[in-house]
Amino acid sequence: MTGLNSHHLKLIAAVSMLLDHIGVVLYPEIDWLRMVGRISFPLFAWLLVQGEAHTRNVWRYGLRLGLLGLISQPIYQIAFDVATLNILFHLLIGLVCLRTSRAQPKWTWPIWIAGGLIAEVLNISYGGYGIALILLLRYFRNRPRWWMAWVGLHLVSIPLFGTFQLPTLPVPFLWMAYNPQRGAKARWFYAFYPAHLLLLVLIHASGVYG
Repeated sequence: MTGLNSHHLKLIAAVSMLLDHIGVVLYPEIDWLRMVGRISFPLFAWLLVQGEAHTRNVWRYGLRLGLLGLISQPIYQIAFDVATLNILFHLLIGLVCLRTSRAQPKWTWPIWIAGGLIAEVLNISYGGYGIALILLLRYFRNRPRWWMAWVGLHLVSIPLFGTFQLPTLPVPFLWMAYNPQRGAKARWFYAFYPAHLLLLVLIHASGVYG
């Protein structure tokens, strides 16, 4: 079957995230690294939506995200010199919203609004924008109305992020190429998050990069 499977998207997400974080930690003067990195979060969010829809054990899925989030947090704070919570907690809130809104469809809007408020109050990376993005991906359709909402979300986010998030606008074309097949197993995927951050922290501390 042609197109991109889940493994392909995981590879693209991991590589783009690595480039983004290399730009933040080692080469903040190189803007294109950060611009390429903008595609990583929407891909992580898309994979979360697909994972929630197909997992056989959502509790184990959530536990894995939570544990890796806790492991990653001190490394994340050292790497970026921030007090915010890392992206894995964002994905965990998104997972809870996805599953509870599926179980209680009458409460869909209050559930997602609560998720966005929690992300803001807990000071998690992308805040309410990230939860709204996951919500949009839950209802992805290649139709004008969906694209208007997608573009509108990013225009509204300009006061928060400037134009920095705009490179995410064409990312849905990757989902349109999704087959969907699982592809090769990628048990390393979420563990790659704390592992690559730790490596970047060590490289930065050593001062060996050019």
